[in-house]
Amino acid sequence: MPRRPQRVVVNATPIIALALIGKLDLLQQLYGEAMMPSAVQAEVFAGGPMGIGSTELHAATWLRATALQDPRRADLLADLDRGEAEVIALAQELDADLVIIDERLARRHAKRLGLTLTGTLGVLLKAKHLGLVPSVAPLIEQLRQAGIRLSDAVVAEALKLAGEM
Repeated sequence: MPRRPQRVVVNATPIIALALIGKLDLLQQLYGEAMMPSAVQAEVFAGGPMGIGSTELHAATWLRATALQDPRRADLLADLDRGEAEVIALAQELDADLVIIDERLARRHAKRLGLTLTGTLGVLLKAKHLGLVPSVAPLIEQLRQAGIRLSDAVVAEALKLAGEM
């Protein structure tokens, strides 16, 4: 079995999306421990109107809030929201093995900086590949029904990679 990434940094959207479909534990099963910057923890705990992810985050002792050593590093990514900027900054500080982030602009910045990325659908694909979920199609449908925006092209590619199309 391939070596698991040791330093995984996750953004709020994947936490919330996976919590929405009852699959937040996949992060632990796939990566062991994961880290999130303080802004991401605050964003999830703020929870929006339905409080999605807050309860799950409290229970996820393997998901650690980790403070930036140099918060000014996140200030350099002023075109991102604070959580996304802190995720990228923390990943740089820790020399992270993997960043789990969904937002397009944040992904562009992370790629430009040489960070290894995946997103919510990538987590689901890896989980299927390792036999932790039998199929990704119903999970993607649950995400969409819960209001997670996924382009048709991204969904089609994920289903193709999963061998479900």
